Amino acid sequence: MKKVFALVLSLAMALTLASCGSSGTAATASSGSAAASASGSAAASSEAVPVSITVFAAASMTETLDQIIENYKTVAPNVTVTASYESSGTLLKQIEQGADCNLFISAAQKQMNALDGTLKSDTEKNPDGNDMLVAGSRVDILENKVVLVVPSNNPKNIKSFDDAKAALTKGGCLMAMGNSDVPVGQYTSKILTYLGLDEAALAKAGVITYGSNVKEVTTQVSEGSVDFGVVYATDAYSAGLTVVDTATKDMCGQVLYPAAVLNTTTDTAKLDAAQAFLDYLRTDDCSAIFEKVGFTIVK
Repeated sequence: MKKVFALVLSLAMALTLASCGSSGTAATASSGSAAASASGSAAASSEAVPVSITVFAAASMTETLDQIIENYKTVAPNVTVTASYESSGTLLKQIEQGADCNLFISAAQKQMNALDGTLKSDTEKNPDGNDMLVAGSRVDILENKVVLVVPSNNPKNIKSFDDAKAALTKGGCLMAMGNSDVPVGQYTSKILTYLGLDEAALAKAGVITYGSNVKEVTTQVSEGSVDFGVVYATDAYSAGLTVVDTATKDMCGQVLYPAAVLNTTTDTAKLDAAQAFLDYLRTDDCSAIFEKVGFTIVK
């Protein structure tokens, strides 16, 4: 009787173990199937849809942004970034007139303020009441310096802003600066006021020549068609110009570059791509490119 009982018990245990083994195999198969499914989903999501965005940027960013856009092709191969460079004032007018722009980077706060709906109540900052920025996207990304530059032969032996003041007061010289709607021109006007000079009188006397953007001013100095000029430190670096003096904050204020995504489209793919590119501009890789030419990164 004991032998029969032992035999029955052995059979029961064998059946139990077989059942457990079968269950474990099924669970493993099920898990493997789920993993394969997840892998397939990940592969599908990595096949991003092509999207194109347009960036309007201050002319002083031309060299650095071109390099960054080229590098971005390996970071986001599905995104085509097209850049348009001009003075911030000109770019603002184009945006207000309906130009296709997804990301705006200005060389001064004034032009960005004109598009910022959060400043509508401040008519001095946003007189037209525009509301064209994606909420929360505006950020200061760079700081530049305003510098006094001279041609390679420095014909008037200008070594400082004080020397420039003396030369302008005496006459017989020519200085290049930006127009009144160009940020570098606005900064230069502040410098002239700080130095106690009357810009209108100097212009009438024929000792000032104007450029429609900072690149035009840089070119006039590079070609030696003027005796000195006022540009950004980054443009002086790119053009290989000789910097003889740097304006302080007391002279012209802080030169900040704000950037923001524009709400000029309802295409969420473009909006997301513009924000992603703006985020990329703030990475260490991009910071190194900006700093190489003289920009300071705003943290």
